[in-house]
Amino acid sequence: MYDYDLLVVGSANADLVIGVERRPAAGETVLGGDLAVHPGGKGANQAVAAARLGAATALLARVGDDGHGRLLLDSLRTAGVDTAGVLVGGAPTGVALITVDPSGDNSIVVSPGANGRLTPEDVRAADGLLRTSRVVSTQLEIPLETVVGVVRSLPEGGRFVLNPSPPRPLPGEVLAACDPLIVNEHEAKVILGDSAAGDTPEDWARRLLAEGPRSVVVTLGAEGALVAETRTETERRTDESGAGVGVGVGAVGGGVEVEVTRVASVRVDAVDTTGAGDAFTAALAWRLGTGATLAEAAGYAVRVGAAAVTRRGAQESFPTGAEVEAL
Repeated sequence: MYDYDLLVVGSANADLVIGVERRPAAGETVLGGDLAVHPGGKGANQAVAAARLGAATALLARVGDDGHGRLLLDSLRTAGVDTAGVLVGGAPTGVALITVDPSGDNSIVVSPGANGRLTPEDVRAADGLLRTSRVVSTQLEIPLETVVGVVRSLPEGGRFVLNPSPPRPLPGEVLAACDPLIVNEHEAKVILGDSAAGDTPEDWARRLLAEGPRSVVVTLGAEGALVAETRTETERRTDESGAGVGVGVGAVGGGVEVEVTRVASVRVDAVDTTGAGDAFTAALAWRLGTGATLAEAAGYAVRVGAAAVTRRGAQESFPTGAEVEAL
């Protein structure tokens, strides 16, 4: 029934990366290392990461008819991504300007370019891709109305995964479709509003669930991740798995409670965090499509993210399935 384990609808950028000793302050100029150009963009990154792990993956995106576009198409095809849904032309390929400091932390400015021309009409025209994909994943480096179009085009039984990056307030229609919504601390606080977010990842997850998602994952960098799901009274009574490794708290009404689980990461020496969140999201989305529980999928995803930070760049840093098992 399904041709693809994962369909990614999202951005494709050329990453222009410079290593710096420190980020410049306002009005300041600092010298950096040599400029490196890498294939990137959250959508293309997720597609490549999933394909390298072994998932049958397709990408719906838009690139320019230029050298950066050809760089991206070559990288996608080399990884094994189906690029039939990658549209060419309409604007220059998107570009991300990235600075990386000695600790591996990065700062990014994105010029959307062709990504801003990916439209709801493009989504509707790709109905065949959506109907034959187990899981559909997207981000916010494409127009929000296009993300809404993805939600409205999901086939019955289709699973929708969203990483709202760069973050912005989301319509209830999109939040209600997320299973899961994947956020870091900054993204959680933007969606909730700083004053309403709370002090802990558990607070953020519970309050995000109250906004409508079916499940929530909070990424915690070197500390791993946290997953939160609602469970009905019937599910609690019939669950014989003993899945109590987290903290189940707080009824939200109607016999429903929130179950929160912490997932530990793997300790590694970080070299460059660029793309690590995309690798995490791709791995989690793929594993959910194979039938893994949310906690199981997150456990695998934190290992994938940990492996990705041990090498420089985004797509070229993503591990194979064998490399994750070795880690």
